[in-house]
Amino acid sequence: MWKEFKDFAFKGNAFDLAVGVIMGGAFGKIVDGIVNMLIMPVVGAITGGVNFDNIFLPLSSVVNAPAYADAVKQGPVLGLGAFLTVLINFLILAFILFQMVKVSNRMKKAEPPPPPPGPTKTEELLADIRDALRKK
Repeated sequence: MWKEFKDFAFKGNAFDLAVGVIMGGAFGKIVDGIVNMLIMPVVGAITGGVNFDNIFLPLSSVVNAPAYADAVKQGPVLGLGAFLTVLINFLILAFILFQMVKVSNRMKKAEPPPPPPGPTKTEELLADIRDALRKK
């Protein structure tokens, strides 16, 4: 049973998948940092200092907080700005992964198919007999 578990966990796709998930999580944090620390401040400066995280729509009359985090504590709200940030994160991540797959596919140049195997010894003998019969 130990051998079967070891074969499952450390060979083939299971181990590769685990590494991919861990790298994906770390890569996601990098993309979050790029969006939250580099892109959104520039967008905020262009739009006059608007903090997108604080753009929300209250769904109850008891919600009167100016900040999204406080509004969530008061009642139901639609966090439009937070969703916009998550959407931008996703689009950047999807674009980067798309580019990585394109580069990977380019590096895996398609090898030309091997030439078809030549005729077997039996086929060569049959061809010789056929050619000899045609000459007669």
